Amino acid sequence: MIQTVSLERYDTEQRTREMMGTAEFEAAIRAVGAERYHDKHPFHKLLHNGKLTKAQVQAWALNRYCYQAAVPRKDAALISRVHDRELRREWAHRMLDHDGYGDEPGGIERWLILTDGLGLDRDYVISRRGAMAATIFAVESYVTFVREQPLTVAVASSLTELFAPKIHKERISGMLEGYDFIDDTVMAYFKRRLTQAPRDSDFALAYVLKNAKSHAEQEACVDAVRFKCNVLWSMLDALHHAYLEPGHIPPGAFRPKVANEVPHG
Repeated sequence: MIQTVSLERYDTEQRTREMMGTAEFEAAIRAVGAERYHDKHPFHKLLHNGKLTKAQVQAWALNRYCYQAAVPRKDAALISRVHDRELRREWAHRMLDHDGYGDEPGGIERWLILTDGLGLDRDYVISRRGAMAATIFAVESYVTFVREQPLTVAVASSLTELFAPKIHKERISGMLEGYDFIDDTVMAYFKRRLTQAPRDSDFALAYVLKNAKSHAEQEACVDAVRFKCNVLWSMLDALHHAYLEPGHIPPGAFRPKVANEVPHG
């Protein structure tokens, strides 16, 4: 005999489960990165080991620009919901880090220096015309998530920054060593993030650990980190399929101009 499960009872049990301790909660968040952060993706391993053509690196940089450009929009969406002045003040510098302010050019400008250095037309990159639909869908899903999820869960989605310094260090050393078309100038974005990402993630982690008020909310925060990892992973899946497998570049997406730069798998 099959026993009927009461969804209402299950939901109540989830809400009333004993909360994870702070150390356990933090460990659960960090375990997500160990399992599925995108430094483990095959495309990134090829990128960091100097195994891609210039055209493939161009495709990565052009599509990743869509994510970089969306970050201040995502942060603005979060700030618009915040009544806590101190949280707004802390979070506002994230937008300025990317958009720039005064004499500080900002992360988006530094990313455009990278795409300039790779020989991509700046207006074309900014227009996002050459980006894959899969990239746009993934990026916009992240902006929507932050706009619509409970505030603490939305903050938690930024915690992939806990894992970022490692990937930036690998990228800087691997790309400088592996590609003759990469130099220190075009790697400026990643060098700056070595200090910005730890500052941002330390604040966000402390906020989430303090403000998740139930086991269910803690689980939702861990799931938010999984969601963000999935966004980044799906972007690389699309790049790998389109630019490392012949004949799969989608209509309207960036196509390498040099014939012998077309990937051969």
